[in-house]
Amino acid sequence: MTRTAGAQIGCQRPSRFWGLGCPKIFHEAEDTLVPEHLEQEVELTKGYLAEQHAPSTRRAYRADWKIFEAWCEQKEISPLPARPETVAMFLSSEADQGKSPATLRRRLAAIRLAHRMADLESPTNSELVKGTFAGIRRVHGTVPNAKEPAIAERIRAMVDPIDRDTPAGARDRALLLFGFSGAFRRSELVSIQVDDLERKEQGLIVSIRKSKTDQEGVGDTVPIIQADHYCPIQALDHWLKLSAIESGPIFRRVYKGGKVGTTVLSAYSVALIVKKWATQAGLKADDFAGHSLRSGFLTSAAMNRASLFKMMEVSRHKDPKTVMQYIKKSELFDDHAGEGLL
Repeated sequence: MTRTAGAQIGCQRPSRFWGLGCPKIFHEAEDTLVPEHLEQEVELTKGYLAEQHAPSTRRAYRADWKIFEAWCEQKEISPLPARPETVAMFLSSEADQGKSPATLRRRLAAIRLAHRMADLESPTNSELVKGTFAGIRRVHGTVPNAKEPAIAERIRAMVDPIDRDTPAGARDRALLLFGFSGAFRRSELVSIQVDDLERKEQGLIVSIRKSKTDQEGVGDTVPIIQADHYCPIQALDHWLKLSAIESGPIFRRVYKGGKVGTTVLSAYSVALIVKKWATQAGLKADDFAGHSLRSGFLTSAAMNRASLFKMMEVSRHKDPKTVMQYIKKSELFDDHAGEGLL
């Protein structure tokens, strides 16, 4: 077989593969060639290979790789394969510019994946890189700059000024109340379809087809309970009626003039909506993000002395330790050892 007699499973621009977009990431060896009549199967394989990571993860890795690639180009050194010294110096440079350890950890993951996809030994496995990263964490700390939780009191303040009689207002009100009540991740919230809702006397059961911790799509369910004054189910039904949505994605774009589109909202749009109404409630937009809905529910439930396992039933956390952090924060001043000492 000659090099022109077949299609390569590897590609010159692997953005179709997994989204990094770096050139020549696959070796062009003879064994990567397949007969031309299998090109359809090659493209199908590329599609499945790309889906090993969530779209948001691919976007993040693509951006991280481009940053590393540009840095290497500026320094006139090879990004692929990269030497451990190169990666260590890159981490040091990024840390010196104020990048957090969490950001650098993601940069390392992108570099590691790029080398794995090229069947190359990853420089991130070296003791030099590991030691440099450990030093950065020691100097700059590892505590993330967490966003504020949109606790129940804040959610009420955020939805109060919303005009529920406009399409955009009805959607935003439903999104905030529903996102909070189900402790949904951004990606889960925008992926909900009309067919995913099951009506019960006590409320709704929402089927989650795929989530951050369920990339293989096993699925899960979330119970949404009815409320008296700020009912997420009533808000959702009002939005569905006003928008005339009977099938497909629930949370969609609303264009100027109030026209409801067919395009589903992006996860990033959820963050923008949260920030917008946080500002309207007199809060600082920069303190809030899409995750504030999820953390807000867990924090509020902990403050309300909800059961750990009931909280996990809604949030679908696998590790109780994660949920315990919310409970611990809500009880910091309860039975304080210093109470009454002064």
